Amino acid sequence: MGDGTADDLKGRAKEAAGDLSGDKDLKNEGKVDRASGSVKDKVGDAGDKLKDAVNRDR
Repeated sequence: MGDGTADDLKGRAKEAAGDLSGDKDLKNEGKVDRASGSVKDKVGDAGDKLKDAVNRDR
């Protein structure tokens, strides 16, 4: 499980807790964590593709 997945799960938990408690700030923190996780996953995927492209030439 990568960092992005962990952030996504943490964000989902915060969003759910914010919904249940009516805490809009906590819900927004969850949304930010989920977005951060998505970005980390995409950057990681791009890095993997770049490594594959470089290593393919060898």
